Amino acid sequence: MGEFKVHRVKFFNYMPSGIRCMAYNSSTDKLALARLDGSIEIFNISNNYFQEKVIPGNDSRSIEAICWVGHDRLFTASLSGEIMEVDLQKLCPKYKLHAFGGPIWSMSCNAEESHLAVGCEDGSVKVFELLPGKIQFERNLDRQKGRILSISWHKSGALIAAGTIDMIRIFDVKSGHAVQRILVDRGAAACRNWECVVWSIAYLSDDMVVSADSAGKVQFWDTEKGTLIKSYLISKCDVLSLSVSEEEDSILAGTSEGTVVQFQLLPTTIESGDYQWVRTRTFKHHTHDVRAVVETRTALISGGLDTHLVFRPLLDKVEEKSYDTALRKVTFPHRKLVCCAKKHNLLMFQYPDQLEVWKLGGTDVKSIQEDKLPVTRKPEKLLQLKRKGSDHICCSAISQCGNWIAYSTVSSIRLYQLQYDSNRVNIKKVQNLPKILYSAHQLQFSADSSKLFIASPQAAVHVLSIFETECKHLHTFHPKSDVSEPLYLLSASANGRWLAAASHNCEINIYDLKKLKHHCGVPVYSANPSAMEIHPETDDLLIVYSDRQIFEFSITEKQYTDWSRKVQKEGLHSLWFERDTPVTHVAFNPRKPSQIMLHDMYMLCIIDKSLPLPDRKMPLYNQLILKNLPDDERKRQSHAFKICKNYQHLLYADLLDEEWMVVIERPIIEIISQLPAPVRQKKFGT
Repeated sequence: MGEFKVHRVKFFNYMPSGIRCMAYNSSTDKLALARLDGSIEIFNISNNYFQEKVIPGNDSRSIEAICWVGHDRLFTASLSGEIMEVDLQKLCPKYKLHAFGGPIWSMSCNAEESHLAVGCEDGSVKVFELLPGKIQFERNLDRQKGRILSISWHKSGALIAAGTIDMIRIFDVKSGHAVQRILVDRGAAACRNWECVVWSIAYLSDDMVVSADSAGKVQFWDTEKGTLIKSYLISKCDVLSLSVSEEEDSILAGTSEGTVVQFQLLPTTIESGDYQWVRTRTFKHHTHDVRAVVETRTALISGGLDTHLVFRPLLDKVEEKSYDTALRKVTFPHRKLVCCAKKHNLLMFQYPDQLEVWKLGGTDVKSIQEDKLPVTRKPEKLLQLKRKGSDHICCSAISQCGNWIAYSTVSSIRLYQLQYDSNRVNIKKVQNLPKILYSAHQLQFSADSSKLFIASPQAAVHVLSIFETECKHLHTFHPKSDVSEPLYLLSASANGRWLAAASHNCEINIYDLKKLKHHCGVPVYSANPSAMEIHPETDDLLIVYSDRQIFEFSITEKQYTDWSRKVQKEGLHSLWFERDTPVTHVAFNPRKPSQIMLHDMYMLCIIDKSLPLPDRKMPLYNQLILKNLPDDERKRQSHAFKICKNYQHLLYADLLDEEWMVVIERPIIEIISQLPAPVRQKKFGT
């Protein structure tokens, strides 16, 4: 397959933000989560846990609660005291409404999805009516002493349970008065002087309330009598989160020790027909606070300060046990945060608040007999560009020549020209961008750096011509339909003729940049594309989907290639589909046009289209086997897939030229080392 000299880069100090809250939409099988930096992510559970959408964060946004309403409405509540509806088409805030109760700590929607209730810092519970396209304040419930930290509706919609410090109150929504007050025990004698914070609460349809508190307890209450039914001490620290299954037969609790505890409603005896809540399972997949838990029909999902999103299948609810039911952890985004200017060996790293441009190091030693070549020219940071405003950077790009960089937030697009002297970089902002541009979901420069392609929030693609001191709007490719999902992948051909654009409704459209018109569309597949690239010589579009299927589409002939049809007919190896993370980048070997390089978080893969596909009985990872075989036998057992696992936690990999490859790693252990110390860490022998 050929050998490459590798730039092994570990100085991209990307740090994911911790998970604050989550909400699951059972009707669409999608998960929404909010992180501590104010960003929001949408995962499609049924689409191989693919991260479909990302709404960038904001320095002033601190989301404390998130809630789905219906199929496609998503609301958040923050410590700024605002309720925000998210525009899932434009991936930005749709509108904000101030509740005028101080910071909002909790939010819940009733079963009819007609009203939202929020718990505020001033002790008030505020009810808002949900209307088409907006929400409207309806009433305040009786104000209480102390902030409302947790809130939950009864299924009937007539009652609301609210958790505060040392107390649970039940409100009648119609009258607005508190009809029940329950004092929460502070726990052991040593903790009597400490306040007991009710961090999370769940109101069950059988009039039972479940609470999780700072004393480490999960308690079950009879709201009619105001008495304690059952109490479980599950942690020496706080229990921070609760989640009830849709059938109300299972409850999850997340603790600050990093554990997730499951309770199940089980029969006491077969004859009696009575049921009781029993602690059944304990999972330890986190090192820090578990701030959010969710239970779907077949799995439990947890997230917290250690930044991991963990999908843990419930094997007793899975009909067929396979690799799809294995535990998965999502740490890094399913999108590129690195751009490469290959002609000058430049890398650009995207952080939420800045961009960094680095010049790769080098060596004067030409021998490749050693595993490691000495670095004679160290990597150099050429530029650190801070973004303007408080909105986080959502996308960025650098031209192949390295003379242009662009980035976008939800409110603006900025374009800069770079000039390189011997010891420094001069940067100049391009003024007076066309007024049609105000935000982008994706940016891409043409191969000759003369054009900039911008995927707009309206699912259109703007084409800009770039000159020395200005840029000009050339054309806009509009979506075919009025209601279209946002674009999130762009790929321009090396000859400047074609542009491919992929949207969240699984559509891929090809545009002719010479004639400035729509050329064709790729047949719609059931999964989202996770990576795509146009071959520099053949103009064939290679697409890898979130379920790891691979297609090759001939743009000139407007149909799948023969190799693509062969792949679909013979099928890919079963081990190829047993991957935890999607492919996020595609590249082509300039030395051998038949070779394609793919990578996900854990592996590099080079596919040689001139070789046969691996048979299902053949080992997919066969490099070590081939190494020890004679030449004739090696040729007979060789197949198209060659997989390298020497690099872990890959954020980016690409081929610079015929000899060099760049690989960017972000070891998980370095992320963990930058996290605050866990509340409690078990040591050997204790």
